[in-house]
Amino acid sequence: VLQMMQTRIGALQSAIDRIIRILYLSKRLQGQLQGGSREITKAAQSLNEKDYLSQGVDLSGIVVIENDLLFIGRARQEVENQAKRLLEQGVETQNPTQVGTALQVFYNLGALKDTITGVVDGYCTALDENINNALDIKVLTQTSQAVQRGAPGRAAMPQPGNTAAFRAALWTNMEKLMDQIYAACVQVQHLQKVLTKKRDPVSHVCFIDEIAKDGQSDILCTFWNSVTQILSSHFEKATSSSSFLKQAFEGEYPKLLRLHNDLWKRLQQYSQNLHGSLTSSANSDFVPEMQQIEDDMQDVFTMKKLDHDPEKTLKDSLQPYEAAYLSKSLSRLFDPINLVFPPGGRNPPSADELESIIKTIASEMNVAAVDPNLCIAVSKNVAKTIQLFGVKSEQLLSTQGDASQVIGPLTEGQRRNVAVVNSLYRLHQSIQKVIRFKTIDIAVLICCLMNSGKPDVPCSLYMKELQGFIVRVMNDYFRHFDCTDFVYDNTEAIAQRAIELFIRNASLLRPLGEGGKMRLAADFAQMELAVAPMCRRVADLGRSYRLLRSFRPLLFQTSEHIANSASVGDIIPYSVILQFLFTRAPPELKSPYQRAEWSIARYSQWLDDHPSEKDRLVLIRGALEAYVQSVKAREGKEFAPVYPVMVQLLQKAMSSFQ
Repeated sequence: VLQMMQTRIGALQSAIDRIIRILYLSKRLQGQLQGGSREITKAAQSLNEKDYLSQGVDLSGIVVIENDLLFIGRARQEVENQAKRLLEQGVETQNPTQVGTALQVFYNLGALKDTITGVVDGYCTALDENINNALDIKVLTQTSQAVQRGAPGRAAMPQPGNTAAFRAALWTNMEKLMDQIYAACVQVQHLQKVLTKKRDPVSHVCFIDEIAKDGQSDILCTFWNSVTQILSSHFEKATSSSSFLKQAFEGEYPKLLRLHNDLWKRLQQYSQNLHGSLTSSANSDFVPEMQQIEDDMQDVFTMKKLDHDPEKTLKDSLQPYEAAYLSKSLSRLFDPINLVFPPGGRNPPSADELESIIKTIASEMNVAAVDPNLCIAVSKNVAKTIQLFGVKSEQLLSTQGDASQVIGPLTEGQRRNVAVVNSLYRLHQSIQKVIRFKTIDIAVLICCLMNSGKPDVPCSLYMKELQGFIVRVMNDYFRHFDCTDFVYDNTEAIAQRAIELFIRNASLLRPLGEGGKMRLAADFAQMELAVAPMCRRVADLGRSYRLLRSFRPLLFQTSEHIANSASVGDIIPYSVILQFLFTRAPPELKSPYQRAEWSIARYSQWLDDHPSEKDRLVLIRGALEAYVQSVKAREGKEFAPVYPVMVQLLQKAMSSFQ
């Protein structure tokens, strides 16, 4: 009995202590509430202490504290409401002090996680309603004063003639929607930043760690995913039920994309500015417990995770409309091409028609400039357009025999071909795309003329014919092309090829006497004049020009001087010099083509098919080895004077490949 009485006395004493403490808290709470927002966190602490005192104890029915309990209940409601208003005002005005104070209140009340969840869910609900209203076809048609009073269940549609007003209302709504999404995102972002930096002054617990207990530390990322999912869902639903919305999004996709890009840029800019503002606030006197923590302050708008691209998540909601827009863009690009190339037509587009094509291309590119990826996609469509233009132009070309004649004046087919090329060149000038076209290849003609001509003084007849031919071709055919630079880019390659063939054939001439050397030297000088019409300057031919200039002095030098020349190997290939030294050898030292019993034309073709210097040197070595065998077979006493020079030069050349 005594023990029971002691237990009851202990319980009574505990209850009395609780009652006394509650009375004290009630009195203290009254003073704290009178202090307003400055004392609200202390009031929350008092309420938290009261909750602790009430745990496991039924205090109802105690008259002495009944009024105090009622007051404390009303005080809790007042503190919660005041903290909610403070939190709402803080996130709207981007005031970290107010937000931090409100969060501290909810932390003291033990309701931090539930409050944050409720706030974020509230933003999601509000945005869901905003998106639904922005895409409401009835609201849009009412705004544009184009409501059709149809039968029940019939969708409202813009009346004919009011489509422009409907779209204007739509894009106005979309701009407002982007502003609303931006406002919600920055408020959630600001809230997360404060949670990341705010610590409880007593326990020093970081508030974001308290939230992270449920695995929701990245509130902003979760919210952003919800926003993009809501966007995708509403866009798909709205465009599926309204063809007008679908046509607007597809036809004016760049405008929709620009709104999304602007939203993303604004969010990134805000994220960069937020760090500085919060850092300065953390050092202020208003919230001394907000400390700088060791993180890089990056968030979903400034850092891409390996498994998550938030910008792509935003743009994924637009993917169906991009595909449709690109398809229509390609049709718009193809239409003027098909119009100016009618079936059975024989003439290339006129200047006005070409200008129309260029304007269409420029328009598509300008509209797509709102986004780099869209610009790339439209550029691919432009490339297809150029390809179509090229195919249509190629169909106009004359490919009959008279199209390639170079004997008389321009034929009708050649005039049409010139007009086609000029049309392509004007297109090239406007859109900076390279259009390839074939030019007359006269390189083979040079070889034929050189080997069939008879020597004459001061230069060979073939050289005079070549000069006259090149001048006539350039004047009669190429001067009609407007694309001068492009013509020179191609004819310079022909000039380089001509010099290569000229030197090749010059190195194969044998026997070569003193008179032949004089005529050949004159031919070298005239060769510069011959190829001059095909280039801006002969010096622009580069290595071919240096080869032509370097080879000429070797005609009159001894074999030893030739082998030791600084230009050999650097400018003039070893194989060319060795071929030339064969011309100074006796008949029994046969050139590679003579040993193989080839014609010069066949040997020249072999050289074209084997551009490797090593392959050519191996063939020359075979000719020299065959000469050695022939000398041994006839039991000769000595080799030709030029042979040791050639062997030494060949060894030097082959050593460069080891």
